[in-house]
Amino acid sequence: MPNNKIGGHYSQAYDDELRQAVERLLAMATLAQQQLSDALTAFIKADRVLAKQVKQGDRTVNNFEVDIDEHCLDILARRQPAATDLRLVLSVLKSVNDIERIGDLAKRIAKALLKDDGSTRPTEAQLAQLNAMGAKVQQMLARAITAFEQMDADAALAVLREDKAIDDDYANIMQHSLSSMMDDASQIGVSLQISQVAKALERVGDHARNICQHTIFLCKGRNVAHLTDDELQQVVQKQRD
Repeated sequence: MPNNKIGGHYSQAYDDELRQAVERLLAMATLAQQQLSDALTAFIKADRVLAKQVKQGDRTVNNFEVDIDEHCLDILARRQPAATDLRLVLSVLKSVNDIERIGDLAKRIAKALLKDDGSTRPTEAQLAQLNAMGAKVQQMLARAITAFEQMDADAALAVLREDKAIDDDYANIMQHSLSSMMDDASQIGVSLQISQVAKALERVGDHARNICQHTIFLCKGRNVAHLTDDELQQVVQKQRD
């Protein structure tokens, strides 16, 4: 994290506490990203051992959430932060919730494989569609985390716009799955499995977008949760406070 983004308080310990909040968030995000990558790999390759590891690893993500929540609440109670410091703590708390949900979604992808009896598998074309969508989602998430780490509103705005492409991929996969079920009833189970994984990936994109919105809130001091992309751009273009 850039050193000039946090610091300059009367207490070095206070600076350290704020930095620790962000550092713990980034460590949690790294774990959630790995969980998502492993879950997608497990599903694509039908690797049940890896899928079980993802399922078991979700507890560690949840433990991160509890630890960071307690740390931030302690800062709020003892330091009574104001202005940018308060926005930082609130943004960390909000982002932690999104990252925890990403961990849950990674587990959902892993469970989609583990619940299957293995009698049928998606086609190579279907798996390729999911893999391509998953690559976009992982890239968007990584860039969203970087924008937060660097407290870069412009980068966050650019990243959150990528969610449209992910939504388009999801719509295409759902359309193909529906057509497959209608053409061949024996494909219903596989199509539902694919739809479940695609929905989880689409939701990860939504949470990545949320993290970008938290970054803009941190940098600009305005809640932008319900603004259009054009309105978001107007907020970002304003001078920093």
